[in-house]
Amino acid sequence: MSQSTLDDDELFGEAASEMRSDVEESLDAARAELPESDAVWETDADNVLGVLNGLRSALDVGEAEDHLRDAKKWFTMGQRADAFDDADDLEAAIADLEELIADIEAAGEQVGDLTSTVPELRSALDDAAGDDEDAEEDEE
Repeated sequence: MSQSTLDDDELFGEAASEMRSDVEESLDAARAELPESDAVWETDADNVLGVLNGLRSALDVGEAEDHLRDAKKWFTMGQRADAFDDADDLEAAIADLEELIADIEAAGEQVGDLTSTVPELRSALDDAAGDDEDAEEDEE
């Protein structure tokens, strides 16, 4: 295809289409990195600590943030260049995915806190039960 057959509007239209495609592909890649719902719901652990460790691992978003960043980068570039006729769907998809990733990461932090708290709680309860047994033995 020679340059004489393409004018600037056609080139811009192609670039805009490719940019939109890049955003959509990055969003799809980010969604593919998210944990599966069954992974955060089902468990085969024998105790609470095993459940928490499994859940913490399941809540890993992998490279979803990197893909989301790429989507936002291409979206911002296209938006500033006024390349998209209608970008509301892309903007909404980016916002939804950003919120979902933030929710998953927040849940992971909470699970991480519980993962360290539960063993401490168990130890404290064991100590308290031991203190009660010691007090009973002292009374006899």
